[in-house]
Amino acid sequence: FTFSIRLEDLRVKLENEGLVNISYVVVNHQGTQSQRKFHLLKESVSDYITVYQQDEQQADVWTTLNGNKDDFLIYDRCGRLVYHLGLPYSFLSFQYVEESIKIAYCENKCGNCSYTEPDIDDVCENITKKADEKLAEIELNPVDQHSHHHHRHRHRPHH
Repeated sequence: FTFSIRLEDLRVKLENEGLVNISYVVVNHQGTQSQRKFHLLKESVSDYITVYQQDEQQADVWTTLNGNKDDFLIYDRCGRLVYHLGLPYSFLSFQYVEESIKIAYCENKCGNCSYTEPDIDDVCENITKKADEKLAEIELNPVDQHSHHHHRHRHRPHH
């Protein structure tokens, strides 16, 4: 259930950055053990994240979507699949999922859209600005692989 806690943290972080009206859906596995733990999964996320329980008789959602358990499928506001992230890229400890959501949120592939949030330009401009600042910081402080740090060592007598 670490995943659901991290997903909730990511949801809150993105919302605080102005990325609103994003739908999050967790698809519970069809297996018997997963079905028994459905209530625990549901309780581990907020009401802002939908937990979908597959019926044992239906076609597996992951098979239908050409995905696997633990994948992230990220759709744009028009319902088009923008990213399909599998392991290890779907680990929430990495930035791939967050960055993919931001790109899908801010990208304006089809022009003017009635589903676009009114303040999206400001939000996306801030995201781009922060990314540029991070890049500039990396460029200002390059990691020189050949530099050696010399420290004075105090030698103590061996006992």
